[in-house]
Amino acid sequence: MGVAEVRRFNRVVTQRVGALSDAYMARDRSLGQARVLWEIGDGSDVRALRARLDLDSGYLSRLLRSLEGDGLVRVEPSGVDGRVRIARLTKRGAAERRVLDERSDELAASILAPLSEAQRERLVAAMDDVARLLTASMVEVAIVDPRQPEAAYCVQSYFDELRDRFDQGFDHTRSISADNAELTLPSGLLLVATLHSEPVGCGALKLHGDEPAEIKRMWVSPDARGLGLGRRLLTELEREAVARGASAVRLETNRNLVEAISLYRASGYTEVPAFNDEPYAHHWFEKSLKA
Repeated sequence: MGVAEVRRFNRVVTQRVGALSDAYMARDRSLGQARVLWEIGDGSDVRALRARLDLDSGYLSRLLRSLEGDGLVRVEPSGVDGRVRIARLTKRGAAERRVLDERSDELAASILAPLSEAQRERLVAAMDDVARLLTASMVEVAIVDPRQPEAAYCVQSYFDELRDRFDQGFDHTRSISADNAELTLPSGLLLVATLHSEPVGCGALKLHGDEPAEIKRMWVSPDARGLGLGRRLLTELEREAVARGASAVRLETNRNLVEAISLYRASGYTEVPAFNDEPYAHHWFEKSLKA
């Protein structure tokens, strides 16, 4: 469903923005080269650049070599770590980027100019919505060993946010445990969400056979909020619980996490009497699962 509409949208956009031309923005380079030039900005780690653009390493290397050959970019080892390569714009490259910026503004203006004010508002709002949904579609969710750096980053970010938002702060050593062993199969699992290879969210399960599984460590980065990621993580955790024999899922939460409470209620969770002695909890929820 929707595949034909997506393909039609792609055709219209690629034609309208000039992506079909080998000379993007009437410059003597492709859209790929222009985008890399723009993304380098004041300098970028090549690995980060590849992740940000979701490009194959070989293809990015070819793009960088072509830009180096034109005298627009230089790639050199980082002064801190010789294994890290940094791409920087030359003086000519910075001048070319300014031209691309000017022509990008002109292209955007040419798209809006033929439209009425109401049509412009509709188009800009629709573009914002499409950009957000496309970004959401690029988020990847997978089970990750809780000892991995990206997992540790998410869990620590979760602790930091709770400390800032709870009335009395937060000390995870006082909270009911969900340590690495408990979040490793078969005892449990940790899902980590990544966007452009960067961790942006997590959610965990503690498994108890056919008894209700416990949902823990639900966190979404402020940079990724508004993408529906909290609901997606919750749905994925429910699926994992069903796949591993759980009949229901449970969770507890603090009254200050109003967004999370709204999400749980909207997702079919029912408030129940306290089923544990979590010192930071004010609400306890449960949801029955169907295989």
